[in-house]
Amino acid sequence: MGTGTGMEKPDVKDLSAKAERLRALHEPGQPVVFVNAWDCASARVVEKAGAPAIATTSAGVAFAQGYPDGQRISPERMLEAVARICEAVSVPVTADLESGYGDSVESLDRTVAGMLDAGAVGLNLEDHSGAATDPLVQPELQLDKIRAVREAGERRGVRIVLNARTDSYLRGLGSSEEMFEETIRRGESYRDAGADCIFVPGVLDPAVIGEIVRRLRCPVNVLAVAGSPPVAELARLGVARVSLGSGPMRAAMTVVRRLAEEVAAKGTFSTLEGIDAHRAFNELMSAIPR
Repeated sequence: MGTGTGMEKPDVKDLSAKAERLRALHEPGQPVVFVNAWDCASARVVEKAGAPAIATTSAGVAFAQGYPDGQRISPERMLEAVARICEAVSVPVTADLESGYGDSVESLDRTVAGMLDAGAVGLNLEDHSGAATDPLVQPELQLDKIRAVREAGERRGVRIVLNARTDSYLRGLGSSEEMFEETIRRGESYRDAGADCIFVPGVLDPAVIGEIVRRLRCPVNVLAVAGSPPVAELARLGVARVSLGSGPMRAAMTVVRRLAEEVAAKGTFSTLEGIDAHRAFNELMSAIPR
């Protein structure tokens, strides 16, 4: 599975070093915060702001290319976008690769190979099946997928950073107690199968977040949305990673929508007030190695 960018394959030693830099950022109580990127421009803006690593958003990449979220974009298109982002920044990149674009060892091996060829050293792997009647992948299959991803990286000399996502809360599957216990069951098993971090999107209650961290005893990732506890409180709760997901991309597109509506309705341009200058973006893109 190629990336289609014409780039040379990254050096394995460089990838391995970046993977270790990325892994070291996952420190409970001192969370790494990802303002997720979806293209070169957003990745460069985030890196320039001081981010020690870049995380992509699968939804943002898909939306930007005209696809809905949920593995509707092809893995080739997704990995091409990831490759361009990796080329644009110097920091480690972790890619949101949805459910891995396949369930077999062979398909996951291709996904990991394509990810490493693109230059990314970490990935999200979610357990949402996409099915209406059975929305979560069966635990045994998900454990096989986690092991396959881990082994695919190790065969290529890179101990990739695997962020295993479980969607009980995000999908609202059951009562509060049922969602919590399913999250713990899956999180513990994913951790033991080789995941570096457990991603639990959909939780806002600080008490629940703190208990999940306490029970899982490993780095935990939460999704930040409007109404989420601030980073300082998440740090106090022991969270190791905070992601904004598709929020940054949707925020940018919301500004575009508001500008378009203002122009259509009023013929004015006040939405443009306070935006960064053309020169600033031109300089930022000019600094990308060619």
